[in-house]
Amino acid sequence: MERIGFVGVGLMGHGMAANLLKAGYPVTVIAHRNRAPVEDLVAQGAKEAADLAALARDSDIVHICAPGSPQVEAIVDVLAAEMAAGGVVIDCSTSNPVSSEALAAKLDAKGIGWADAPLGGTPVQAEAGELAAMVGATPEIFARVEPVIASWAGTIAHIGGPAAGHRMKLLNNFLAMGYGALYAEALALAEKTGLGTETFDRVIRGSRMDCGFYQTFMGYAVEGNREAHKFTLTNALKDMTYLSAMAGGAGVANPMGAAVRNSYMLAVNTGGDGGDDYVPHLVDFVAKANGITR
Repeated sequence: MERIGFVGVGLMGHGMAANLLKAGYPVTVIAHRNRAPVEDLVAQGAKEAADLAALARDSDIVHICAPGSPQVEAIVDVLAAEMAAGGVVIDCSTSNPVSSEALAAKLDAKGIGWADAPLGGTPVQAEAGELAAMVGATPEIFARVEPVIASWAGTIAHIGGPAAGHRMKLLNNFLAMGYGALYAEALALAEKTGLGTETFDRVIRGSRMDCGFYQTFMGYAVEGNREAHKFTLTNALKDMTYLSAMAGGAGVANPMGAAVRNSYMLAVNTGGDGGDDYVPHLVDFVAKANGITR
C-alpha cells in the first residue's frame, strides 16, 4: 500500500490520519506544538518522524493540513527536496490558488505529483471519516489518490486540474462565512428590536432558512456551546482575504465578499483570538459593537 505521510494532525488532521490507519495504510506523522494528537496516533500504529525531511523520505503520498499558503509553501520546499520522484503531495489546507498553481509546477519539475484536496466538514466529521473533499489534480493523479482520500472522506468531487479544488473551497467558505456574518447581524437586530435570540431561532429553525451551518452557529449563539463549530475567526479572515485576491485576479467585483471580510476583520482586530474564538463567536463581537450585552 502507499506509504502515507501526514503533516498537521490538529483539529482536522488527527481524524483523517486515524482513518488512514484504520484503512490499513502505514502512516508517518510529525509533531508541531501539540504532542497529544501525535502520541494518540502513534498508539494507534503510526510512526513519528524525527523531522520533515525524514517524513518526506519515508512517504509515497504526503498530506498537508496547515493554516495557510505561507506554511504550505515552507513545507513543500522540504518535500520537493526530499521526496522521491513519483511521490504525490496532497494539500488539504484552504490555500491561495495562485500559490497552489506555482507549487504544483515546482513539484512537477521534480517528478512529484500534486493534488489540492481542501475539506468540507467539521472535526467530528473528520473523526468519523465523513468529510467532503474538493480535489484539484490531473486525471492521472486523481485516479491514484482517490482511494486514499476515500479512507477519510465520505464525498469526493474532482473539480479540475491543480488549484481548482482550492478555488472551489474559497467559494464554499465565502458562502459559509457569509452566513455567519448575516446571522451575527440578524441576531444583533433581533436583540436591539426586542425580538430576542430565542424568538429568532424558534422561527428560523426548521424553516427553509435552516441549514447545517445555521445549526452549528446557533449551537453557540443559542445553546452556549463554545465548541459547536471549531473554525477560528482568524482562519475565516484568512480565507476571505484569499477570496478577495481570487476575485481581483479574475477581474470580478466582489462587494459582498468585502463586506463579509470586514465583519471578520472587525472581530479579529477587536480581540478575536484565533486560538480560542470560533466563527459562531462573531455574534459577540457584532453585539458588542452595537452596545448589546450577551
